[in-house]
This record gives sequence, C-alpha cells and structure tokens, in this order.
Amino acid sequence: MSGEELKLPQYEGLDIQHLQRLFDNMSECYKLFWFQALIELSQEGDGVLTYEQLIHRMIANAWYMVSEYKLNLGPADTLEALVRRANEISGLKSGETPEKIIETIDSLKDPILKKQMQTLTLNVPYRLLAPFLPYRATNWGMGNAALAEYLNQEAKLIYTFEKIAGLNSVIRIKPEWLRYIRENYGILLGWTRYNMIEYLQRRNPNVPGLSSKLSPPQERDLAKVQGFWKKLANVMEVRDIYGGLVLTSKDLSIDHFVPWSYVPDDELWNLSPTTKSINSQKSNRLPEWDIYFERLSALEYQAYRAVWEHDEIRKAYDACLRENVNSEEVKTKLFLRQNLTPQEYADRLEEILLPVYNAARNQGFDEWTYTA
Repeated sequence: MSGEELKLPQYEGLDIQHLQRLFDNMSECYKLFWFQALIELSQEGDGVLTYEQLIHRMIANAWYMVSEYKLNLGPADTLEALVRRANEISGLKSGETPEKIIETIDSLKDPILKKQMQTLTLNVPYRLLAPFLPYRATNWGMGNAALAEYLNQEAKLIYTFEKIAGLNSVIRIKPEWLRYIRENYGILLGWTRYNMIEYLQRRNPNVPGLSSKLSPPQERDLAKVQGFWKKLANVMEVRDIYGGLVLTSKDLSIDHFVPWSYVPDDELWNLSPTTKSINSQKSNRLPEWDIYFERLSALEYQAYRAVWEHDEIRKAYDACLRENVNSEEVKTKLFLRQNLTPQEYADRLEEILLPVYNAARNQGFDEWTYTA
C-alpha cells in the first residue's frame, strides 16, 4: 500500500486532495520533518511560527534516528549533518528528551550550526506548498522574499508568510487549516510517520524494525532474562564478558551485545549479563568482535550446559525461550539441541550473530573496548 492510499479526512472548503500529494516524489526528507514539526507546534498558540522554532523541532524529531539509531536520512542530507553537529558540540546524550534537545539547541551559538539551519530555510518552507499551486512552473529561484509574496496570493495554502528574515522568518497557519490540523492531529501524525517509514526504508534497506525507530528509545522488559541469569549466578560463578567481574544477583544488568538501538528484538542470543556501570560505558556501541565474541560464546555455553543440569534454571530458561527467541530455526539450532560441544555452539552462535554485527557496523555504530 502506498502513502497515497491512506486517505485523509475531507473538510469542505479545504484542498485535502492536494494535501494528500504533499510527499510525492521526495528525494530528501525535509518536507516530512517540516510538516511534522508544523502539526506538532500547531497544537498550542495561534498558529504563528518562526522558521527557527520549526527547525529546532525538526532537529529534535530527527535526533534519535541519527544519533541513537544511525539512520541515513538522505545523500548529503543537511538535517542529518545538523543533528550530527549538534550532537558533537552539545554533549547531549543520544536518548535525551525532545524538550532538552530543543532547549540546548536554542542556547548554542555555533556558526556552523546556524549556517546549516539557514540552509534548511532556503527551499522547504516554500516547496512544501507546491501541490496547492495551480501551475507547476513556478520560478522557485526568484528569491525567498519575492517567492513568499507570490505564494501569499494563492488562496488554498496551509499557511502564509508574515515575514522573511532568515531564521526569524514567520509563517501563519490559516485559521481553517489550524482547526483541521488540531481536529485531525492523530491522523495527520500517523500519515506523516507512515510516509516517513516508507522513505527511510528506501534509504536504509538493511535496517530492521524501522517503525520503532522514529521516536525516543523505550525501556525493554528484560525481567525474564534477568531472572534467568540471576538464578545462574546463585548456583555458579558468572563473570561479565567485558571486565571479567564476578556478578551477583544484586548487581546484575542485561546488555545487548549488538546495541538494542539497532536490533529491534530482545533475542536471548544477543544478551549477556554485566554491571550497570559497564552497560552505561558501552552505551550503544559494538564490542570489539575479536576480543569479546569468544567470551560471549563461552558464557552462553556455560548457561546452555547449566540448563540440562538444574531444573530451576531450566524453568527460567524455558520462559526466556518463549519470549526472547523468535525464530524456531534459531531455537532448534542453538537452544534445544543437547550435547553440543563448545566449538559447535560457538560456530552456530557466530553464524547467527556475525551478520547482525556486521550490518550494525556498516550502519555506522562505533566499536568499543572496555576501560576499567
């Protein structure tokens, strides 16, 4: 199903047919982020918005996709470069709240950042309105002030231009459109996000779980996996694979070997116990494969062997298999076959994990080694 087929509510007097064409033929992502920022900011106030307000919201909305999930927004994309620059100079974490991101961006006085934000104002505020124009042959190169004056003559536009002054430029959403946006906010946001997923899938064909990567990362429910490793730690020595620390049931935290910001599921084969401090230090980076895979395999094999020797551990293990292994093929190959040798287990685990690891590395996730 194409984005076109997601029909928006019709309102008498509003050109919904052309609104529906807003995201046709996109080679870049700017229209998606500009319109999302517009409908979000329209929920309060009188519909008067500055370019700077809209671009700050665009940065916040793209922040997690670029900083946390390493998504590609487009070839030489200015918004992606802007987020990377802001992340580099601000010291903000990749999972910060939108409010904190906007507050910090507003306080930065970086000339490179300002220049990149200015670049975003050159086309998208005007080109977004192209579907509403009676003629496609508009002279888009006439200069922003003249272009704004020309566009303001059209009656069906979503917004008009109050002032053209770089980042201080002002638009006003027309009252009838402001009412439509507010009354249909959920539908419009869902429609925009649907189109965004389609766009991002074209730009990131090898990234799993894109639909979950449009927003801040959510906490995962790893209670059963944590319970399984705690039971193991109560009957044998369990060491974390990064610092070699002996773990107890009190200080045990669960780590995603390939970061959870790349892998959409909490697969048991990608999880291992560590401490909260090491988990925090690793963040969303990839452990150096040549150092840590062998340790991960040895630890998982230790758990695999214990399952066949302790009934209580077996019960906890079975609970994990139901919730944390989604492939029957993987389940059979790695978890349900008894008497595998350490090398057989390592070979099977590598066959499953290495392609995911390499894909995440190709996506831009940094490699990491533990420092005490």
